[in-house]
Amino acid sequence: MKPTAFDYARPETLEEAVQALGGHPDSKVLAGGQSLVPLMSMRLAAPALLVDINGLPGLDHVTADETGVRIGALARHADVLASADVRRVQPLVSLALANVAHPTIRNRGTTVGSIVHADAAAEMPMVLQLLGGSVDVVGSAGRRTIAADELYVGPLESSLAHDEVAVEAFFPALPAGSGVAFEEISRRHGDYAMCGVAAVVAVEGDRVTSARAGYLSVSDVPTVVDLTDALAGSVDDAALARAAEAALAQLEPETDIHASAAYRAHLAKVLTARVLTAAHDHAREE
Repeated sequence: MKPTAFDYARPETLEEAVQALGGHPDSKVLAGGQSLVPLMSMRLAAPALLVDINGLPGLDHVTADETGVRIGALARHADVLASADVRRVQPLVSLALANVAHPTIRNRGTTVGSIVHADAAAEMPMVLQLLGGSVDVVGSAGRRTIAADELYVGPLESSLAHDEVAVEAFFPALPAGSGVAFEEISRRHGDYAMCGVAAVVAVEGDRVTSARAGYLSVSDVPTVVDLTDALAGSVDDAALARAAEAALAQLEPETDIHASAAYRAHLAKVLTARVLTAAHDHAREE
C-alpha cells in the first residue's frame, strides 16, 4: 500500500520545526522514519504534514561520561551501537540495540525516534524506563525534561505536546556493583519480539540489594517491575521462581496474531529468571 497524500516540510532550525508542528494540528516529526513510514504505508497512520528534522544541526551526538549516555535526536541506532563508550558506561543500551530490527533499519532508524514513538513492543522505550532515563524536548514553551516514567501514557502515545520535538535522550550510567542483562524471543531475529525482558540487579557481596525487570511486548506500554523483595536478597532457584511469579502478577499479557496470552506469560516467566541470573552474574563481575 501507499501512504495517503501529505505535505512535507524540511526546516533548517529547531525553531522552524517547532513552528511548523504548532501550525498544523495533524503533523508528525520525521527523523529516521523506520517506525512511522511503515505505519503510513499500511495507512495505520495518516499525518497531513511531515516535519523532516534531518536538516537540523547539532542533533546527531552520542556522548558518554561518568553520569550516563546522551543521545541526540538524529543519532542512528548503528552509531549508538558502535560506541565503545556507550557499552562501557551503560551496557544495557548496547545489549538492547543489538536486538533492534536488522542492520539496514539500524543504519537509518534513530534511538530517540524509537523512544518517543512509544511502541511497547520496541526495545528502547522499555530500556529507558527501566534505567530511569529521561528525554529532553523543545516546544513553543521552551525546553523541558520528561522522566521516563512520565513519558508513556498509552499505546503508541507519549506525553509530548503536539509542537514539541524530542532532542535528546539520557540513560544514567550503570552504578558500581550493578549488572544488567537483556533477552527477547522472536520468531526470527530482527522481528518484533513476542516477549522481551531486561534486568538491573545491584549487589553488596553476595546479597542482592535491588532488582528490577522491564518487559516489552507484554503490555500496552513499557512495564517495569521491582523484584527486590521477591528475590529476598539472594539468587537461587526458589528466589528466581518467586520473582518470576511476582512479575507475572503485575503483567497482563494479551493475545494477538503473534502469540497467545498464555505463551507470553510463559515466556515472561522464563526470561525473568534468565535475565535476573545473568544480571546478578554481571553485577558480581563489576
